[in-house]
Amino acid sequence: MSYTELMEEALPVAPLKIAALESCREMGQKVNDYIVQFRKDTKKESLDSPLFSHYQSDNYLVDCRCPRFGTGEAKGMISETVRGKDLFVMVDVCNYSLTYTVNGHPNHMSPDDHYQDLKRIISAANGKAHRLNVIMPFLYESRQHKRTKRESLDCALALQELTDMGVSNIITFDAHDPRVQNSIPLHGFDNFNPPYQFMKALLRAEPDLPIDKEHLMIVSPDEGAMHRAVYFSNVLGVNMGMFYKRRDYSTIVNGKNPIVAHEFLGEDIKGKNVIVVDDMISSGESMLDVAKQMKDRGADRVFVCTTFGLFTDGFEKFDEYYNKGYIDRVITTNLTYLPPEALAKPYFVAADMSKFIALIIDAFNHDITIGRVLDPTSRIHELLDRHTKQLSGK
Repeated sequence: MSYTELMEEALPVAPLKIAALESCREMGQKVNDYIVQFRKDTKKESLDSPLFSHYQSDNYLVDCRCPRFGTGEAKGMISETVRGKDLFVMVDVCNYSLTYTVNGHPNHMSPDDHYQDLKRIISAANGKAHRLNVIMPFLYESRQHKRTKRESLDCALALQELTDMGVSNIITFDAHDPRVQNSIPLHGFDNFNPPYQFMKALLRAEPDLPIDKEHLMIVSPDEGAMHRAVYFSNVLGVNMGMFYKRRDYSTIVNGKNPIVAHEFLGEDIKGKNVIVVDDMISSGESMLDVAKQMKDRGADRVFVCTTFGLFTDGFEKFDEYYNKGYIDRVITTNLTYLPPEALAKPYFVAADMSKFIALIIDAFNHDITIGRVLDPTSRIHELLDRHTKQLSGK
């Protein structure tokens, strides 16, 4: 059964409302516009029923904000009723562009600040929503998902805190380790991945890219990203390779053991195009080193695909490697804040996720199975079929 047919047969859980925090206001507006269009195009025959009294609307966004006092303290405010609504709260914990004033001094918002604002909006809902759902594309503290020696378990504690506040479902993307959901085993935790959006953005930027074993290879930059590379290679029908990191475990630099070298395991890549897939670019140091080694081994074009482009050390190194021919494209999603300078880079491609999020929200609101609606494999195959026909001139 198609997505449209599933939607037309299902009833909404409750009237839909979306609270997009300031950190992802632009994304929230795009998601809202898609859902408005979805529901205007619906062919439900019972829209006159009281069950659908708020089904079609020109706006599902809730007016919410978190104003601050001069000390930097804040409060969450919702300017309209959410009683009985199926409320989705959207937050981007990595949006460092927002600032507030602390005793006259400007302060950039950190992930901790955004997480606190999320809890403030949940608190402002006052337990009156029919159901609370949190959409947090970059899972807060997801890199602190396990304990080594005497360390805090920040991600697990955050998930437990949200569910204790009444959150029913937590929706995230490409979690660093989705097993952290074991901390809330009786609550909804959905982890989505953007392989279809990656391929759609890549083929739009590189319309002449052949997808076959003779011309393309998938590479994992480390052992942690292997499952992504395995999926990509299988669904595209191409081979894969991987790097593993040799680290110096005797020292710690910036909270981690420095990488001594990247060692490659895989077949000869000379003359092939390479897609390097990972969950995030932080500083980009290891990803750029992998790209350079690919070129040194004779790769034709190198495309870097990551879900989150954080670019914590800026773009200077990426510009240098692009100018030297080590990287050809850097593709990241718009799930986290992207500075305007990123969008102006000749090598940068943004994979838009707003329609995907809109589909997720709409499916959740109708309480229909997510797997059948948003399966990326069949969509990638359809995309590849169209691309192959275009290349063959049919």
